[in-house]
Amino acid sequence: MTQDNKQQESKEENKKPQDHTGVMMTGHIKIFDPETGEVIVDKRNAIHYENMSQAMASSLANKSTGFVHEMAFGNGGTSVDPTGIITYLTPNSTGTNATLYNQTYYKVIDDNSATNKDTTRNKMEVRHITGNKFTDIVCTCTLDYGEPTGQASFDNTTNFNGDYVFDELGLKSWEGSENGGTNKLLTHVIFHPVQKSLNRLIQIDYTLRIQSLTTFTETSSTALSTSNTVSGTTSGGNTGY
Repeated sequence: MTQDNKQQESKEENKKPQDHTGVMMTGHIKIFDPETGEVIVDKRNAIHYENMSQAMASSLANKSTGFVHEMAFGNGGTSVDPTGIITYLTPNSTGTNATLYNQTYYKVIDDNSATNKDTTRNKMEVRHITGNKFTDIVCTCTLDYGEPTGQASFDNTTNFNGDYVFDELGLKSWEGSENGGTNKLLTHVIFHPVQKSLNRLIQIDYTLRIQSLTTFTETSSTALSTSNTVSGTTSGGNTGY
């Protein structure tokens, strides 16, 4: 074999497979009253891509961490001035230690967890239709009339800084302990203040869509960077509010 043939063979061996695909994840929340059907919040959220990549890798590698375990609620995502004008903060979607601005409550939604006492109303479902290039994880969390403990009797507060006047929430991963300090924030969404009180039942349907992309392009021979663009929309462009 000549030297030129050896070099050509080496190039063929090192040639990358023609796999021009990638993965995009999007999220959407719907907060509503399941008894009246009133929709309170209906919007997309922001994905924390670094934490999500670690969570997906840990889950795929069966490391017993990284899976979605709880939904966290907070009241630090907005400010309301005396005239009623709402100012929205930017969702926290960078930094491995990212958290809600001010978490005041959480609830376990992992229906395999022993601490989840109502797995029919606090659960996760994987939904896929054969042939589709996406799969949904539908996370359901229900705040019953009597929870959280210490809430007001009626949803007529004028104090938008109350612990249970929620304006932000996120999904957090299991990293070894319930509501632990190392549990990673995977998503974050900020919305107008919503009071949870004794006179109302609230359900949150939080949908994560994992979709394969056919527009994935590798921009260099050494870096795995992607365009992640579908129909002119960049996946990282979602601000979550």
